[in-house]
Amino acid sequence: MSVNIQLEWTPNPSTLKYVVDRRLVSSGAVNITSKQAAEEKSPLALKLMGIKGVTAVMVGSNFVTVTKGDEGEWDELNDAVMGTLDEHLTAGLPAVNEDALAAARTAVSAGGSVEARIQDILDAEIRPAVAQDGGDITLDRYEEGIVYLHMKGACAGCPSSTATLKMGIETRLRELVPEVTEVVSV
Repeated sequence: MSVNIQLEWTPNPSTLKYVVDRRLVSSGAVNITSKQAAEEKSPLALKLMGIKGVTAVMVGSNFVTVTKGDEGEWDELNDAVMGTLDEHLTAGLPAVNEDALAAARTAVSAGGSVEARIQDILDAEIRPAVAQDGGDITLDRYEEGIVYLHMKGACAGCPSSTATLKMGIETRLRELVPEVTEVVSV
């Protein structure tokens, strides 16, 4: 059965979001920025990274975010991305290696209680909001009041990501976790 794909623009002009009518990952997202990482984590991302001009792929619950580099033009890239998504997903092939996704979850859950509260807020409030724009934000670590976050997908390189980080995420985390003094992107 053919897959339904809807194209959505994101705040980042170098990134497009492709929403599909299938569940691609059980939870969270997988961010791929190299062919080597794609080989380890996602057969779908590996195919998409093979398209000239594609520099990054993020696979979310029911969407794929594709970022292009300087040599890519959306008119040409979009057709190739749509065709690759349709072919891969219609064939029923997996989007991600679930083992890679489980390993990422385990690494994050190994933190302390402040990290656990931060992670809960990210998962419940912040990640769903940024996923609507084709992005994802994950916790790298918490040290001495500073929260270090990875901006992924459409969030990476987005012109409004600094405002989102400082005025949105930092403000919310400081409200709910008094130990937080600052939020920075890594």
